[in-house]
Amino acid sequence: MRTKKGIVTSAKMQKTVTVTVNRLVMHPKYRKRYPMSKKFLADTGDLTIKEGDTVLIGETRPISKNKHFRVLEILQSGSGLASLSLEEELSSHREKPTRSSLSPST
Repeated sequence: MRTKKGIVTSAKMQKTVTVTVNRLVMHPKYRKRYPMSKKFLADTGDLTIKEGDTVLIGETRPISKNKHFRVLEILQSGSGLASLSLEEELSSHREKPTRSSLSPST
């Protein structure tokens, strides 16, 4: 059975998630590696999965027209990372100096 590791980009459907799998491909002529990504629909079963989670998906029988993978396990939860980056972004906007604080005081 083939397995792939990817990041959940959408968890808006019932019992289905969209997993983006990134890989490096070698150019045949120039021998340079460049990134490519592909999205797969995967069945979640009873697992609770959120956007940003890193999951391992495995090939299975066709479940629907486009769904041929099943989530085997959650490798890393990404829910804390999304809220942390949002908090950092908000705090960086608050800490920007204003024009009045830049002028020298006399």
